[in-house]
Amino acid sequence: MSAMKLCVSLDLPSAKENLALVEQIKDFDVWLKVGFRSYIRDGKTFLEDIKAINPNFKIFLDLKLYDIPNTMADAAEEIANFGLVDMCNVHASAGERAMKTVMDRIKDIPNKPIVIAVTALTSFDNDEFKTIYNEDIKTKATKMAIDTYNSGVDGVVCSAFESLDIKKNTSNEFITLCPGIRPFGEDSGDQKRVADIPFSKENLVDFIVVGRPIYKSENPKEVVKKILENI
Repeated sequence: MSAMKLCVSLDLPSAKENLALVEQIKDFDVWLKVGFRSYIRDGKTFLEDIKAINPNFKIFLDLKLYDIPNTMADAAEEIANFGLVDMCNVHASAGERAMKTVMDRIKDIPNKPIVIAVTALTSFDNDEFKTIYNEDIKTKATKMAIDTYNSGVDGVVCSAFESLDIKKNTSNEFITLCPGIRPFGEDSGDQKRVADIPFSKENLVDFIVVGRPIYKSENPKEVVKKILENI
């Protein structure tokens, strides 16, 4: 990956508000993250509406596919066939067989999206994570990333705190996308493992995902501009 990229979360309560935000930042070279809420409510049409504002916008469809391997592959194939999605994700917890099945299914689709896998959600603190996975976040996230890498998946969703260790255990080309970024030390909300831009840079993060600090601002355009100047 080249320089760190900004991915803006479109998490507002309506398509209208999200598209108004997209209009404000349409001249910037950024990625846009469409998550559960927006996609369940507004569907494929919303993706088309984004591309209509600026066809150069890159869309990350953040649906975190997690099911039996064939069902995950079916869903990934549908996403790839949209021709609108530049990156999508699955859960590493589904295991190597599921991830390999997904990658095998979409490998011949023209302009197929980048696929990344979720390791440990950034809302977890270590105790909560350990209750479910019986291991510390750092240890398990790296193991999950190695499984992901071995499955032929392009990268992982992790926190900035795991990014460097993951790259050391996989490859510098292996993508790390990090949510929960508070670019200038803003309030962390419901995220537990948050980082700012300098920390993300030091840890070779490829994509920083920023939501609230942008869309809750009086001037989202200025915040995006400032983030891009700093990365």
